[in-house]
Amino acid sequence: MNSGSAIGIVETSSIAKGFEIADTILKTAQVELIVNRTICPGKYMVVVGGSVDAVQSSIEAGVRAGAHTVVDHFVIANVHPAVFPAISGTTHLPEMKALGVVESFSVASIIEAADAAVKATPVQLITIHLAMAIGGKGYVSMTGDVASVQEAVEVAAKVIQRKGLLVEKVVIPRPRREIVREFI
Repeated sequence: MNSGSAIGIVETSSIAKGFEIADTILKTAQVELIVNRTICPGKYMVVVGGSVDAVQSSIEAGVRAGAHTVVDHFVIANVHPAVFPAISGTTHLPEMKALGVVESFSVASIIEAADAAVKATPVQLITIHLAMAIGGKGYVSMTGDVASVQEAVEVAAKVIQRKGLLVEKVVIPRPRREIVREFI
């Protein structure tokens, strides 16, 4: 995605509706399908990217199609470029400093939180884990100096708390390499 790009998501409690939402989104405007799959526990998510207007109109149509099954949704205009590699797991992590982890009950809110954190503070996203094998929750992990990570974790937590979906947040100064081995 280029600068000026947007990302949008619709998270639904229904797998069947998920297919309908994805089809509606793709038929509404020219957007790129980034993620389209089932997630734990029996939910479905559709993530798209593209121009702000295209993503906005597509997500609005998807929310209408999903109706009462929509768990969460968003559109982020001018999404930070670090968000996409963190979602796809392609982030390169040269040095682990402090570790921050924020956990949410919704996939949508964790992506919003990660974007807000990396825009507000000088941290590096490690990964944005989306709902697979963790009961439908999501979490974001990040690194940087302790003060920056503490600030980023607070920024991310506030985004999630607005929706009442925060599970937990932690900051670990100088984490042992063994606990982050799967990230690097």
